[in-house]
Amino acid sequence: MNSLATYFFESSAITIFVLLLLSGYFIATFWVFLDRFYILNARIASEAKSLKALYTGQSKSVASNSLIFTYLSRVNVPNKAILQAASSDAIRVSTKGLTWLSIIASTSPFIGLFGTVVGILETFTKLGTQSSASLGVVAPAISEALIATAAGIAVAIFAYSFHLILKRKAYELSSLLSSQSEVILSQVSGDE
Repeated sequence: MNSLATYFFESSAITIFVLLLLSGYFIATFWVFLDRFYILNARIASEAKSLKALYTGQSKSVASNSLIFTYLSRVNVPNKAILQAASSDAIRVSTKGLTWLSIIASTSPFIGLFGTVVGILETFTKLGTQSSASLGVVAPAISEALIATAAGIAVAIFAYSFHLILKRKAYELSSLLSSQSEVILSQVSGDE
């Protein structure tokens, strides 16, 4: 704990700002992931149950808790346009935040690298004022500067992984909505 406090007291304002920004990114990454993960899982379970009822003949329409139920209840005869609009809207609402995960994944390594470059520049500036410099003086200062890059890469790994997981969940939801739409449309064409 003492070395952490020493690190912050000896670091520049830019390095501290970079680490605070990356900490904010890290928190936002987990918040977006957990929020969207639970929402997508609940919606996937609901749509899977609705699709199963359609496939087994237990129901002639989607379940009342389905994301496309509201759209279908507004029209007399279901059509492809209304079902596509319902699916698109459901996916759009369900995947809020994925863009932020993508932005965080792509920018955090650069922010970390910026912190490292500033730290190394400060190290060389301090070395320029000393009469002699040895590896024992330079190595710890540069290793401290590299912490920002490590933090940026760590945040990027989580953000990118979470983005891919949520993207897959969104695909599952889209597939379920599409399958329900096809069953509904086949029932409408079969009734004619």
